[in-house]
Amino acid sequence: MKKIAIFALKSSVVTIIILLFVTLVSVIYIGNRLTVLQSKIYPNVIIDNINFGEQNRNDLKKYLTDKRDRMRKITIEINYNDLQIATISGQNLDVNLNIDRTLNDAYDIGRNKNLVIKWRQRLLSILNLRRFNFKSKLSFSDKALTENLQGLEDTYNIPPQDALFRFENGKVTGFKIEQNGLQIDREDAFNQFNNIINQIASEKSEFQILVKDKVIKPKINLEAINNFGIVEKIGEGKSNYKGSIASRIHNVILASSKFDGVLIPQNEEFSFNKTIGDISANTGYLQAYIIKDGRTILGDGGGVCQVSTTLFRAALNSGLPITKRTAHAYRVHYYENDSKPGFDATVYSPSTDFRFKNDTPAYILIQRELNKETMDLKFVFYGKKD
Repeated sequence: MKKIAIFALKSSVVTIIILLFVTLVSVIYIGNRLTVLQSKIYPNVIIDNINFGEQNRNDLKKYLTDKRDRMRKITIEINYNDLQIATISGQNLDVNLNIDRTLNDAYDIGRNKNLVIKWRQRLLSILNLRRFNFKSKLSFSDKALTENLQGLEDTYNIPPQDALFRFENGKVTGFKIEQNGLQIDREDAFNQFNNIINQIASEKSEFQILVKDKVIKPKINLEAINNFGIVEKIGEGKSNYKGSIASRIHNVILASSKFDGVLIPQNEEFSFNKTIGDISANTGYLQAYIIKDGRTILGDGGGVCQVSTTLFRAALNSGLPITKRTAHAYRVHYYENDSKPGFDATVYSPSTDFRFKNDTPAYILIQRELNKETMDLKFVFYGKKD
């Protein structure tokens, strides 16, 4: 029993001696390391995944400065519809790094004013028990991108147009088919820009933003605001009356106005003469040249056939069955200003009429478009295609 006690005492003494030795060695090691690290960054201080332990402040400052300068040289090309709109540099974006803040954070490890924190950081750092990770913080301005996107929006954005359908006294007095709008997709452009910002610390120096657009639907469409089934354009016809005398021009404008806004029910036959009514001086028509009995003479309403011819072309181009149509007795140059011979239709009430049938699944609305400068007359048919 006495031998066991003596052995235990010896073991304790040896353990204490070893601990004292290890402590002494650790103190000497740590003291030496502190002397070496007096003006250096402590071990295991990581900046942007790079270990700057035991390096000088100037080494870290050079790294951060070089990184900032490299990022300022990057270029971002902005393209829209295969057009290069602008090129923005890192300088334009005012790219910068918080160099001083990052330097101070890294260098302050092991130098905290709080004594407990300071020695805890020193021991964890020197004994490789912990890594102190920091990331250089990037700052920039998106003003240059915003200005370029604003320029694109000013140039290419098209607001949607709501449909208009106003019906009064058996005739459509206000009509406009809805139109989709177009809008530059600013959100997508900024998402691309933010992805680039996350990459500019890499070695890549050239980037690209492909600006997209998106369709904006109108709030009101034709289908929702009329009971006639009119939803789209089904065809159009046009003619040119350049070279006409003043009275003929007057008659073309007056006669064509009679058909603007006319509705043709489904399965109904359209009659030109019935729709236009009386053609005489009493209804405002002037004398101009007409073809009668194979001769060209002055008569009330000369030029009305320009209107019937244009309606004939619109009906033909809409695929509607022509139920009655008569060509002129001989070729007239007005009807060949912008067309081949043969696409004309003469009228002379009450015997000679122009007619077609609405065999589509909806009403047909006739809309006139008149350009007095170019002397172009157009009729557009709206309804529903079959």
